[in-house]
Amino acid sequence: MSSKRVLIAGMGSVLRQDDGFGVAVVQRLMAEWQVPPPGVTLMDAGTGGIAVVQELLDGYEALIVIDAVRRGGEPGTLYLLEPEIDNLDEWTDAERRAFLADTHYAEPWKIFVLARALGVLPPFVRLLGCEPAEVDEASIGLTERVAQAVDLAVERVRRLVEELLEREHVSSQATILSTATDGIE
Repeated sequence: MSSKRVLIAGMGSVLRQDDGFGVAVVQRLMAEWQVPPPGVTLMDAGTGGIAVVQELLDGYEALIVIDAVRRGGEPGTLYLLEPEIDNLDEWTDAERRAFLADTHYAEPWKIFVLARALGVLPPFVRLLGCEPAEVDEASIGLTERVAQAVDLAVERVRRLVEELLEREHVSSQATILSTATDGIE
């Protein structure tokens, strides 16, 4: 049995359509797993990314954040990314003040930067993103193509967790997991 600790955090606002993608994936995982594998913590972080950083204070070897991510692809396209994480020490005083004044840290990159600055960023960090169709309109519910991507995202998270708990190393390359032209319509 592995002693690794993995935090899976779903981000986004369910009040802004596809922005709720990460929350939908984590809620589905919670329903399917009911009791997560040993060492795995599921977190519905919503728009409160600061709670993710606070949870990381307990010590984790891996962090998987799930969120809507705009990269210019077709809606419903999934991306597994190894984020490049800025060093807060390299920013100007004005940049640091503006960053530290944010009390929500609702964007994944902000979670990563703050966790790194606090020394609690796990060695393995991935962002599982879904290309949204609509995030600006105040409306509840995912658009059709993004809703269809939830099943694929759940399966990918499950496989990634299995790899993390069983193996020493997981590939760090950015990967497109699926596109609208290969299975999500």
